[in-house]
Amino acid sequence: MAEICSVCGLPKELCMCEEIAREQQSVKIYTDSRRYGKVVTVIEGIDSNDIDLDDLAKKLKNKCAAGGTAKDNKIELQGDHKKKVKEFLEYMGFKTEVR
Repeated sequence: MAEICSVCGLPKELCMCEEIAREQQSVKIYTDSRRYGKVVTVIEGIDSNDIDLDDLAKKLKNKCAAGGTAKDNKIELQGDHKKKVKEFLEYMGFKTEVR
């Protein structure tokens, strides 16, 4: 017997919870300067209860070929990757806003 999702009541194979959560969130993408003039791309506004931030950070780091981390409900990538991150998150179904 297939496992049932506790949120939507559908079998795990048909679960739509994560897709619905993506559509409802507004993600902000911006750059910040750190020590010694280093630029960091910050992605915030993703609810860590609905989306696995560590997995999403890993995918973004692979896509941008950069280092980074997921902490304090934010994802930080080393370097200026606003355009790549915006395209990738929109492809995944997120609503994005670039500052």
